[in-house]
Amino acid sequence: MRHVDFSPLYRSTVGFDRLFTMLDSLGQPDNGQASYPPYNIERTGEDSYRITMAVAGFAEDEIAIEAHRNVLSIKGERNSENTGEGSEILYRGIASRAFERRFQLADHVDVVGAKLKNGLLHIDLKRTIPEELKPRKIAISTASDKAAKQIETTAH
Repeated sequence: MRHVDFSPLYRSTVGFDRLFTMLDSLGQPDNGQASYPPYNIERTGEDSYRITMAVAGFAEDEIAIEAHRNVLSIKGERNSENTGEGSEILYRGIASRAFERRFQLADHVDVVGAKLKNGLLHIDLKRTIPEELKPRKIAISTASDKAAKQIETTAH
């Protein structure tokens, strides 16, 4: 994959460093972990999302979920298996390797909750925009309103 040079954009933008770094890292391989465990990302509402990961064989206490500075990390590490005394595994088709998957979250996207059901880990996310960042309506005053207010204030 080609490397994209973002240096011309640095001259005319301010505060987008993290975006350019994230775009640049998309082309780099994930050390063979790109397909394990499989996952889906879906939009469940206007400002809500869900990440679903197939983590068959992992218990709740073997999975750690952490959200820190716009990065959601999901780690899974199996405890040692007790196959029973005198038994041995002849063929292992069910993956039991440890994994770590990271997702970049947009600003103001928070983890609402997580649940493990039928071998699927569901992580619910919601975008909550603070009131000060929401658009607000600005009232337009006419020039005559301003003149009337100035007259009223000078008369007192």
